[in-house]
Amino acid sequence: MAELITVEDADDPRLRDYTALTDVELRRRREPAEGLFIAEGEKVIRRALDAGYAMRSMLLSSKWVDAMRDVIDELPAPVYAVTPELAERVTGYHVHRGALASMARAPLPSAGHLLSTARRVVVMESVNDHTNIGAIFRSAAALGMDAVLLSPDCADPLYRRSVKVSMGAVFSVPYARLEPWPHALETVREAGFDLLALTPDATAVTLDTAAPHRRERVALMLGAEGTGLSPRALRAADERVRIPMAHGVDSLNVGAAAAVAFYAVTSGRPVD
Repeated sequence: MAELITVEDADDPRLRDYTALTDVELRRRREPAEGLFIAEGEKVIRRALDAGYAMRSMLLSSKWVDAMRDVIDELPAPVYAVTPELAERVTGYHVHRGALASMARAPLPSAGHLLSTARRVVVMESVNDHTNIGAIFRSAAALGMDAVLLSPDCADPLYRRSVKVSMGAVFSVPYARLEPWPHALETVREAGFDLLALTPDATAVTLDTAAPHRRERVALMLGAEGTGLSPRALRAADERVRIPMAHGVDSLNVGAAAAVAFYAVTSGRPVD
């Protein structure tokens, strides 16, 4: 059973995991180095636990203690009960959901391990916006993609904003870093995947023409918002594919484009 501890001092060192959550650069450096990430909200905390992540501690406003009682009763991690005002002073923002948990990161699998069993994978290059990362993971989980591979400069899927936007879907889809970039794309091809680069370029074939859902193994490549895939990544692809546009619209946000493309990739996928 977790110990419920009332804390009244924002400088209490036991709350260190939760300090300055709005300082993006600090948290991006600190969290991976210290092996932690922050889950926000009851549903996300429960999904992190269900996915097997170990809890370091929880920070709860008093009204959330009863809602999280079953978690408190089952886990040995300390639970810090604070006022909403103290939570805001510690974190740097108003914690609307009233519940935060510091979770321990798990070692990432290798890209080769994920490729050995997957048939539909996402490959992201330089997607460094946490909102887009979260949205793409949520769509990948909902639409049946098997795994996500990230270039070394992609944003952290376990950063608080990514986790929140994905509603915990980052815990449902396995992911790995694909290094060295872009040379490791050849590893994906050698594993039997067709590398399809999503681009708004009018010379690319439409997704309907490419018919990714009829292919045995597909790796769908996505680039950063605005810049898209780099020339090196595009050259490494087997084929360039696009989503047909109407009404003079030239492209979609990468999160929206990913959802459309994932449906095209997974609809009617071969039966195991």
